[in-house]
Amino acid sequence: MAAAYKMFDLLRYMVQIKASDLILKAGRPPLFRVLGDLIPLEQIMMRKVPPIEHDDVKPLGYTLLREDQIQRFEQEMELDCSYELPGVSRYRVNFFQQRGHTGVAIRAIPFEIMSVEALALPKAVVQMANRPRGMVLVTGPTGSGKSTTLAALVNHINSTRAEHIITIEDPVEFVHEDIESLVNQRELGEDTHSFANSLKSALREDPDVILIGEMRDLETIEMAITSAETGHLVFGTLHTTDAIQTVDRIIDVFPVYQQQQIRLQLAANLVGVVSQTLLKRSDEKSRVAAYEVMVCTNAVRSLIREGKSHQVASLISVGSRHGMQTLNQDLARLVAEEVCNRLDAMDKSPYPDELDSLIEQAAEDRRKAQAEEARRRRH
Repeated sequence: MAAAYKMFDLLRYMVQIKASDLILKAGRPPLFRVLGDLIPLEQIMMRKVPPIEHDDVKPLGYTLLREDQIQRFEQEMELDCSYELPGVSRYRVNFFQQRGHTGVAIRAIPFEIMSVEALALPKAVVQMANRPRGMVLVTGPTGSGKSTTLAALVNHINSTRAEHIITIEDPVEFVHEDIESLVNQRELGEDTHSFANSLKSALREDPDVILIGEMRDLETIEMAITSAETGHLVFGTLHTTDAIQTVDRIIDVFPVYQQQQIRLQLAANLVGVVSQTLLKRSDEKSRVAAYEVMVCTNAVRSLIREGKSHQVASLISVGSRHGMQTLNQDLARLVAEEVCNRLDAMDKSPYPDELDSLIEQAAEDRRKAQAEEARRRRH
């Protein structure tokens, strides 16, 4: 039986329906993630469509791969790579095996890099990118927009000053052209064998800014801290949900005898942590990011040094003058401004009861402001 689907048609259709992801599994029709929801193709098209035959997934996916990539996947049974369909989009592609069959997960990466203004990044986050040295961490669950945020920050640097920027990614997602800065992008498996090795090499490549696609292990985290300590501005990502968990995760990676030294290094070199999540806008036509922002003030650094990271949350909640905010505070703002609805915000909140109170307070503050404005107009 001839294949019912053509890969390039599916990739174009992803962009057409503004899907972030495409998943191919034998025995199922293609599934698309649209505004965070996983939707079968038949539901999108509102008609019956055939499943992908078991023998068709591999040939479909292999149309995106070079021969050496096919061999690597056959040997290792998993593969990350990037692919570009000219005039359509870039894609991050993952091949995997499940129950003896090949599966493919594809994420669409737009050619256009969004600006910090278009993303409405908090001012304090943009200021982190203006620092000459230190470590900035962007965290959040998979699919929360971390890569988009980092790309915007790198693009901000690239557009505003002359620096040497080195990115180490698995795979390269957003492609940066040289504007004011010189940008070199290295891809794991293509240009380097590991994050740790490429970081060691990067320190000899005269960088000003280093972006690490993912801080996965002790060696990479240790090299990232060292890079910040030696006078570079380092951006990295972790799959953590808030600033406190991020600090604890970094420290807990190290053996107990080394943790106090890492606390001292982290306290001295961490610039800030941005933790984010995505939720649907009220019109359900796109998504918006909500941010928790921790800026490393002297008080925050002191708590990190003393191993009292659990107390940082209270500093974030009252640190608005430093540009800090909790995720709940930003979610409450989005609800008050009617950017997103209350139920979606509650679903994304780590502390829904607290958010409920913040939303009520924000609504009350807004009513008072409107009443005051009306009073001024009458007089």
